[in-house]
Amino acid sequence: MMAKNILTTLIIGLLTLQVAYAHLGTLTGIVFDGNTHLPLRDVTVQLVGLGKATLTDELGRYRFDGLVASPYKVEFSHIGYGTVTQEIAITDDQTTHVQTALTVAPVNLSSVTVSALKANTQQLISSLDIRLRPITNSQEILRLVPGLFIGQHAGGGKAEQIFLRGFDLDHGTDIRLTVDGMPVNMVSHAHGQGYADLHFVIPELVESVDFKKGPYTSDKGNLATAGWADFRTRTTLDRSFAKLEMGQYDTYRAVAGIDLLGQKGKSNDQSAFLASEYSYSNSYFDNPQHFKRVNVVGKYHSHIAPNTNLTLTASTFWSKWNHSGQIPDRAVESGLIGWFGSIDPTEGGETSRSNLNAQLVTVTPKNHTIKNQFYYSNYNFELYSNFTFFLNDSLNGDQIRQKEHRNLFGYNGSYATQTFIGQTHWTTTFGAQYRQDITHGTELSHTKNRVETLNQIQYGNVNEINAALYADEVVQVSSRFSINAGVRIDYFRSQYADLLINPASTRRVSQAIVSPKLNFYYTVNPHFQLYLNTGKGFHSNDARVVTAQNGREILPGAYGADLGIIIKPIPQLLINAAAWYLYMKQEFVYVGDEGVVEPSGRSRRQGIDLSARYQLTKSLFADIDLNTATPRSLDAETGQNYLPLAPVFTSTGGLSLQTVYGLSGSLRYRYMADRPANEDNSLVAKGYFVTDMQLNYVRRQYTLGLSVQNLFNTRWKETQFATESRLKGEAAPVEEIHFTPGTPFFARLSLTYFW
Repeated sequence: MMAKNILTTLIIGLLTLQVAYAHLGTLTGIVFDGNTHLPLRDVTVQLVGLGKATLTDELGRYRFDGLVASPYKVEFSHIGYGTVTQEIAITDDQTTHVQTALTVAPVNLSSVTVSALKANTQQLISSLDIRLRPITNSQEILRLVPGLFIGQHAGGGKAEQIFLRGFDLDHGTDIRLTVDGMPVNMVSHAHGQGYADLHFVIPELVESVDFKKGPYTSDKGNLATAGWADFRTRTTLDRSFAKLEMGQYDTYRAVAGIDLLGQKGKSNDQSAFLASEYSYSNSYFDNPQHFKRVNVVGKYHSHIAPNTNLTLTASTFWSKWNHSGQIPDRAVESGLIGWFGSIDPTEGGETSRSNLNAQLVTVTPKNHTIKNQFYYSNYNFELYSNFTFFLNDSLNGDQIRQKEHRNLFGYNGSYATQTFIGQTHWTTTFGAQYRQDITHGTELSHTKNRVETLNQIQYGNVNEINAALYADEVVQVSSRFSINAGVRIDYFRSQYADLLINPASTRRVSQAIVSPKLNFYYTVNPHFQLYLNTGKGFHSNDARVVTAQNGREILPGAYGADLGIIIKPIPQLLINAAAWYLYMKQEFVYVGDEGVVEPSGRSRRQGIDLSARYQLTKSLFADIDLNTATPRSLDAETGQNYLPLAPVFTSTGGLSLQTVYGLSGSLRYRYMADRPANEDNSLVAKGYFVTDMQLNYVRRQYTLGLSVQNLFNTRWKETQFATESRLKGEAAPVEEIHFTPGTPFFARLSLTYFW
């Protein structure tokens, strides 16, 4: 009898619970940009006073289930947009759907909250940052990543040298760069592994840059050891524009962007634009640079179905230039050449890249997100350099040519679901990636005056495949605590056909690597978050190297950890600090006389990153980044274990102004301390402190701009190498610092017209 009563009570309770849930309502909605009509992702949607919040998906959508019939106050907030609050009434058994438009507004740090929903996603470079800082090309946007420095040592056409977290990354060996998900880095490149040339991107079209330091992200694979950055370009133009720039040293630049569909297209959820850029400069070197660059890009975006977006991008880029190369200290000190002079005036290069990129995003009725991306690039590269002058050939000199023709194609796909288990929220993502690089005539040759080939050192074809699968889980345990766990498996097949052997010799090797990730985020309150990032990453080695070594260390691993905090001690101040560690199974060493990078031994880096952004007034912002690193080789004796050119202390900072009267601008500095130039620190790469300025006056129909690089005309060395070289007539070679001089005072004026 007692059991019967218990069973009856349980049935009544379940029926009561079912009736209760049957009378709960649902809130769904879409958040979009009020000007472009495009959906906004990662908007924070909060039920005020209830502690419930979510983020919008790729299509700007959000959903709340199980709401008691009642009026609700819903708040929408997103960095760079004004916060909107709506009163929405929920009724029993009904789904209430609303559409919300956000409009662009000045950044207000007091409205930024530290949230477990956006675990550590404050690492975003916004269009505001890009507009307010001196940017002359898209590669310089990388400088906005806290602690990242770049250096140009080949006249502006070659990809810049990159420094981050105690790494001399050469041109991209240990940082993964993408544009709208399409890879920038070139593996097994003629000049160096991971070579990343961003000059095919028009900076005015960059909307934002997502980035993260360390190997902690499941969908980022090869080269993402020191970190990664993804440039996101504009999907639509607010208005058509034309921009003219002119500056010192015969510098000219013209950019135009044409909105092809206008407001009518946007009202039909479509947009298309065509943009182009032309640049010319002789630059500040004694040897005129004759630098020329042309960019053309077209983009189309459409809602091809209610829940599906299609984005198509096509672009082409070409550049040609002369450059002065690296010059030795002794040549300047003796008066043989000036500070901006050159030893071999015939150095220079030519490069081009054409891209096709198709992205398809679908969100199913059950809120599952499916992404498909297909991309293709045709790439050509030719570079003439002379690092050692007359060291190896005292008669003709040591000039080399590095050249290749490449076809690159690939696929990125993912499937993501969201599930509620009790009070926890689970976001599960499965992904697949494929990339294949096929080069023709990858070459390293000894040349003379850029016209005569004296000797072919390397000449062959590369065929490299990287296929990967990954799984990623984000568990929102509570409004304060979240866990991110992931794992990826990468397979590489490296093939090199050596065409200098008759008949040609082809070698293939393959290897796979498993990379787990585990990250924790604990938000104490809306002003304080703790996080721990851990993970394994890797960089692939050059196919020519690994096939010659029978596959040894194709994919050396990197193991890292970040322990950090994000705090807002006062409403106007945001601070991000982290202590970090990175161990690598293989380091790289730059070999100046051959102009290549070779694999070496194990290494360890550790340091502290500190970033702070403070809103002084409604219109004035201050920011500072401080970055320390202790990079060491683990396979060398103490005192002989320095990692050449690896930065040990860097800092950037400045003031940014944005007023309601149209005046905006910035005054910024960057500082790199002295650092070892060779393994025993007997040669030192001297540090520098350089200040830049940007001023803009914005009206509805036009913008006037003044950009000044090196405001105080500091004499500095932008890139430096410890290189053994011999000048013409010298009896013996000398090892010392060889450098490229940094930009002197360099002013540019610009006028942009909108319609």
